Amino acid sequence: MTYITPKQREELPELEPMLQLVEASMGFLPTSLMTMAHWPELTQAFGVLGATVLNSGELDAGLKQMIAFAVSNVAGCRYCQAHTANSAEKNNVSAEKIQAVFEYESNDLFSDQEKAALRVAVHAGMVPNAVEAEHMSELSKHFSEKQAVEVVAVISLFGFLNRWNDTMATTLESSPKHFAAGQLASLGWVAGKHE
Repeated sequence: MTYITPKQREELPELEPMLQLVEASMGFLPTSLMTMAHWPELTQAFGVLGATVLNSGELDAGLKQMIAFAVSNVAGCRYCQAHTANSAEKNNVSAEKIQAVFEYESNDLFSDQEKAALRVAVHAGMVPNAVEAEHMSELSKHFSEKQAVEVVAVISLFGFLNRWNDTMATTLESSPKHFAAGQLASLGWVAGKHE
């Protein structure tokens, strides 16, 4: 159970346009966003940042979700792992590929481009950050500078979300929880530590 009671939608008429966009995109309203809504200005700013990072730019949305899934796994955030794996599937990443993300280095399902992005994600998610010059050099072989900025933006966005959701003990919604329980159980995924 989350430590801070999420706001109810009815309490947030000023956020309704944004909430409609989030719900249309995700299929539900994330508990994390509704907890964040105790500070509406933060919710608005985060909504713009999240939409920019995840829904614009040049990178494939499925790749962005695999990057977010990998960095969330390194951080240990079960909430974000469930969300990002579920979103990866919604963005046409196969279940086989989602389950193989942690074996990206040796699995032929992943292109050299995807491996470079996932390598940076995994190393950036470590504390302390373990990204080396060769990781960024390999990334630059497969991505333009703008695209590399997109990769790091996804990693950074989920750095915020991983800490937010683990600190708040955010309760996972039924749709991503059901997906993760079915698709990620073989990888050792279990519901969040606070549920």
